[in-house]
Amino acid sequence: MATYQRLPVSFERGEGVWLWDASGKKYLDALGGIAVCVLGHAHPSVGRAVAEQAGRLIHTSNIYHIARQEELAKRLASVTGLDRVFFCNSGAEANEAAIKIARLYGHGRGVDAPEIIVSQGAFHGRTLATISASGSKKVQAGFEPLVPGFVRVPYDDLSSLAEAAQEHRNIVAVLIEPIQGEGGIVVPGKDYLRGVRAECDRRGWLMMLDEVQTGMGRTGEWLASQLADISPDVATLAKGLGNGVPIGACLARGEASEVLAPGTHGSTFGGNPLACVAALAVVDTIEQQGLVQHAADMGRRMTKGLGEELSPLRNVREIRGRGLMIGIELERACAGLVSTALERGLLVNVTAERVIRLLPALTITPDEVDQVVALLGESIRAFDHG
Repeated sequence: MATYQRLPVSFERGEGVWLWDASGKKYLDALGGIAVCVLGHAHPSVGRAVAEQAGRLIHTSNIYHIARQEELAKRLASVTGLDRVFFCNSGAEANEAAIKIARLYGHGRGVDAPEIIVSQGAFHGRTLATISASGSKKVQAGFEPLVPGFVRVPYDDLSSLAEAAQEHRNIVAVLIEPIQGEGGIVVPGKDYLRGVRAECDRRGWLMMLDEVQTGMGRTGEWLASQLADISPDVATLAKGLGNGVPIGACLARGEASEVLAPGTHGSTFGGNPLACVAALAVVDTIEQQGLVQHAADMGRRMTKGLGEELSPLRNVREIRGRGLMIGIELERACAGLVSTALERGLLVNVTAERVIRLLPALTITPDEVDQVVALLGESIRAFDHG
């Protein structure tokens, strides 16, 4: 079905941050499968783990114990500080699980029609519930009627939470991204997440963070919420969790971790042995190679380099982000810049119409960071004069 506007290129192999197309042309991948390939392409530890597990056992069912799933749950709980995990297959499914947790939590407190605060500019997935929670009219168009039960407020605006509480008496949770990804790499003020945490504590709401794009070390911490030194009640992961093998996770702590019971939720494929060994290889490699700190270091290098490279360009409005989640906002719409960069062997994308988004592998080297900076500068100059 015609659901994608694909670029005129097909890749045959990859290694680290590099991809080769069918003609043998080499590309520097600064998008990482949209934040998925945190270890880069064809990482040997993931390849070995998946190959060995595929030859042993791919799938049983969640009606049985799955040892690798239990091991992965413990590892994720350890690095995130949360208690329990539900495994699924994507970020949208992880966010669906979070929404269901919030509704069950509300019903358990006697709220017949629970409501969840969400943000303008947010993106939480493509299912009916997650597009309803998202803040994009473009994503929602044509799929009405939307799922009810969401109260939309401005992002990075603490006063709006109190105002929403006055107007809506059935609020039970807040669902936000710690950094808005599809919304244009929007980084909130330093006190925003702490303020949301305090408001949720004050009112008995669940604080639920969509860390699908920001998690797994992307921002220089395992979870972006750790940058603010707070812990959510619920956090969702996917994208980088399996380095390309589909897997999602909804993590929770405290009362939120005890809401789901047998029969209330499930997944046929979620947390099967194959997906879990891939995710375990990712967690192991990130820990063993110190990639969380490396992402922070390389992010600072890239941001500094971009600042120097792009400072003479009047079309560049702002460079922002955390770790290796970086956005460059231009003065005008720049979707065509993706093709301009592609011609020069650089893979990027554009979100929110005029924000160039960079999400390279956490394994990127200093030299490769400098190459991204140089190629992007060249691409923006060519686009400006095109």
